[in-house]
Amino acid sequence: MMQDFSTDKLKLAAKFINQTAAPIFLTGKAGTGKTTFLRQLADHTYKNYIVVAPTGIAALHARGVTIHSQFLLPLGSFLPVREPEGNFTDQYGFFTQSTLARKHPLNQVRKNVLRSVDLLVIDEVSMLRADILDAIDYRMKSVKGNFQDPFGGVQILLIGDLYQLPPIVKDQEWQILRRFYSSMHFFEAKALQQSGMVYLELDKIFRQEEDDFIQVLNHLRENQVTSEDIKLLNKHYKSEKEIQSISECITITTHNYKAEQINTKELQNLPGGSSFYQAEIWGDFPESLYPIPEKLELRVGARIMFIKNDSSGMGLYFNGKLATVTALDEDSISVKMDGERGDFSLRKEIWENKKYVINPSNKELDEEVIGTFSHFPIKLAWAVTVHKSQGLTFDKAIIDVGEAFAPGQVYVALSRLRSLDGLILRSRVQADLLFSDRAVVDFSLSAKAQKRLQELLEIHRERYQQKIIREIFDFEPFLKELVYFQKEQESSFEFVDESMQSSIPWIKEQVQAELGNSSRFQNQLLHLQVTENKDMFFERLQKGSNYYEEKFLEILKRLIEQMAMVSHFSKTKNYLQGLESLEQLLFQKIVQIKKIRMILEEFFLGGIPSIMNAIEGDLLKVRKQFIDQAKEEALERLKDIKSKTGRRKTGGPKPKRQKGDSLEITMELFESGKSIAEISLERGLAESTIKSHLAEGIAFGRIDLEDCLPSEVILEILGSLEKFKGVKELRDHFKGKYDYGTLKMVLAGTKNT
Repeated sequence: MMQDFSTDKLKLAAKFINQTAAPIFLTGKAGTGKTTFLRQLADHTYKNYIVVAPTGIAALHARGVTIHSQFLLPLGSFLPVREPEGNFTDQYGFFTQSTLARKHPLNQVRKNVLRSVDLLVIDEVSMLRADILDAIDYRMKSVKGNFQDPFGGVQILLIGDLYQLPPIVKDQEWQILRRFYSSMHFFEAKALQQSGMVYLELDKIFRQEEDDFIQVLNHLRENQVTSEDIKLLNKHYKSEKEIQSISECITITTHNYKAEQINTKELQNLPGGSSFYQAEIWGDFPESLYPIPEKLELRVGARIMFIKNDSSGMGLYFNGKLATVTALDEDSISVKMDGERGDFSLRKEIWENKKYVINPSNKELDEEVIGTFSHFPIKLAWAVTVHKSQGLTFDKAIIDVGEAFAPGQVYVALSRLRSLDGLILRSRVQADLLFSDRAVVDFSLSAKAQKRLQELLEIHRERYQQKIIREIFDFEPFLKELVYFQKEQESSFEFVDESMQSSIPWIKEQVQAELGNSSRFQNQLLHLQVTENKDMFFERLQKGSNYYEEKFLEILKRLIEQMAMVSHFSKTKNYLQGLESLEQLLFQKIVQIKKIRMILEEFFLGGIPSIMNAIEGDLLKVRKQFIDQAKEEALERLKDIKSKTGRRKTGGPKPKRQKGDSLEITMELFESGKSIAEISLERGLAESTIKSHLAEGIAFGRIDLEDCLPSEVILEILGSLEKFKGVKELRDHFKGKYDYGTLKMVLAGTKNT
């Protein structure tokens, strides 16, 4: 249950997540507990959710994935229209709903993940652009097959502080985007204009406890800075000579080059030689995600900052903790923590690059680690930029914001401190630098004028109850997927086995037969809910749930039997993937039917549904029984089938493959699930040759580019196609980072679109 959150607002946020489907903007000043709330969410909601963030570093901090990798968005700007982008601009780097669906389709893995999501969490939303949020909206609508509700009916939780770092948009992009948006802030997204949003501002500050300081920070946020505020801040100005005499104090500055200059200068001023330490990188971990440089240069006496919390659980250090290097060895680093006695020997920490996948054994949403970055969790810390300081806390810091260039920079820098006692100004604060984005201030003021949160909770709770009754007993989406599957796959698979031939038509017939009944059942439940006849409501709900659970378990069994048979035949990869997708949707529907009674009972009692893993566990056992039984039966039935494909012959005998048909051999090995490296080893051919074969397969649509290469690689190469058209030009541009075969595959993918 949601009893661990420490303020009334946090508990209310938990109720909005678990008892409604309302879009939520969870905001608050620095230090109010937004990150803590996100970290605890997994233990306190029964909903399936994923966490995404606008940048790689933000995603690592949120323990999620980047927006672009999860939704396979191309690099560039999204126009929220169906027409081709050429109707609006001849510039490269723009895409619309039409081009997103046609040129950048989601692969089946990502579709399956997004279909299972009930709640989408987006962290550091101040940096999220409105057009990217609308692109996410379109992706979710497409995947869920629901174009009526924003985000396809999925609840979104947006977390961040709009008074911190703003979204970035180039002037040439804005000239086009301004036709669709008043500003680039996420709250201008068309999806939110349709849905509205619950504005929930956390107001208890855990970082600062000094009233004068809190008041100054509030005035900074709200563009209400007074002359008294400026006088109070400027009392902490120090001359350069005074600053030079201050030891063990970090500088927060506006520009990256300034921070690097300070750090490099201070490091070189230290006596003795430098020691170098190299990161250990495994798997898919692109440079854009590196939390610190791959090579770390240190000297004894260097000021450093931890950039990660202690993963051991001992709390020995935290993100932002400062220390001084005391000893360096080939494989070890010793430091003395600020304010502590004795030396501390560092150990390496691991950062993970993850993607979300559907676990094939239990159909649950899992995180899969696809790459790691292992390094000592520190960086030089005589200076850090305002941007990199976001999310950190310091007892004392030199603030250098004399060249602030973006709204919120001064606020972010000052709010890193616990109190005014720790403030040292390198340059006096000027009134013209103390500004917040006018659009943000106006939005915040209008959002605060919403109805009382408790009243909104009651409204959205009632809507949610009606929503889940409609959705859980609505079988049209599954039927649409089934019809689409038949259209794309079934017609080309005339199986020899009559039971296999009739399976999909039988399932379709069973589902179609229930559409009228389920519609009437929904209306009965909604009527009983309104009349508040609880006994009759739950009696009817129980009977209907039992009926549909039994009905769909029967269909699930037939579908699993079909999968067990098909898995033994060749050239059925796409067909089998389609069956797996249908099975996932069906299993989710049965889980929902099992859970709805418990959810609604809690709602009627005013409580919050607990995590219901036991229900899924019981159904997984039933599913496993179906699978084991289907495998045994398949072995018996296969004895009577001589065809390797399991299909009837529709013409004359297929000509035997010629000895030199190397391309076809590669295609079949790849379709059987083998990797490029495995095919290369088995065939005794260079990987470049195998990649050339696959490029041909991609070009004529036989295989998908996303099945061959990581999305980050594809996106990086696609982003350079405007300037560099040919393989050789691209090879030279990337300075050998990607081989010819990889580049050929990406280019083949663009031709196939």
